[in-house]
Amino acid sequence: MFAVAVIVCYFIGNISPAILIGKMKGIDIRKEGSGNAGTTNVLRVLGKKYAVATLIIDILKGVAAVAIGRYIGGQNLAMACGMAAFIGHIWPMAFGFRGGKGIATAFGVLVTLDPMLGFIEAAAALIFLIVSKRVSVGSIVAAALLPFAAWYFDHDYMIPTAVMAAIVIFKHRTNIKRLIKGQEPKINLGKR
Repeated sequence: MFAVAVIVCYFIGNISPAILIGKMKGIDIRKEGSGNAGTTNVLRVLGKKYAVATLIIDILKGVAAVAIGRYIGGQNLAMACGMAAFIGHIWPMAFGFRGGKGIATAFGVLVTLDPMLGFIEAAAALIFLIVSKRVSVGSIVAAALLPFAAWYFDHDYMIPTAVMAAIVIFKHRTNIKRLIKGQEPKINLGKR
């Protein structure tokens, strides 16, 4: 039963609003803008309305996965199911293993596991986004802080959140290269 729950949550993670909304609009979001199937690229390519929908659905995937795991098997399964949805978002079998970078789904997982942990991570991401005007900076800094925040709130989350953080930073490797070169674009919420 536990294995089935993890597999189901992986496929919940496969639900990609960025890709599906892009298809509805006649485009492959992975071939437009930055090529990422996530909220920021949807904002740049399709506008605010579709970006908000993408963000909410991606967060809810993490929330649903943790809730399923907790209901079936308690907190350890909740973490496993949350991680499965996170991985399913980034490497979705349904879309050729090419998904997003996992930020919104990770937030859904964290805020459902431990609301304080989730909101502190969101606050860190938001502060660094506002200061730098770059979503990638907020995401990378929040990921780097995650294992330390997890250690403070619940030692049991340290290893899985460290894995999650490492994956997020790995997925942002091209952003890191652009940041070093001073070529990372700023976000403009006034667009569209």
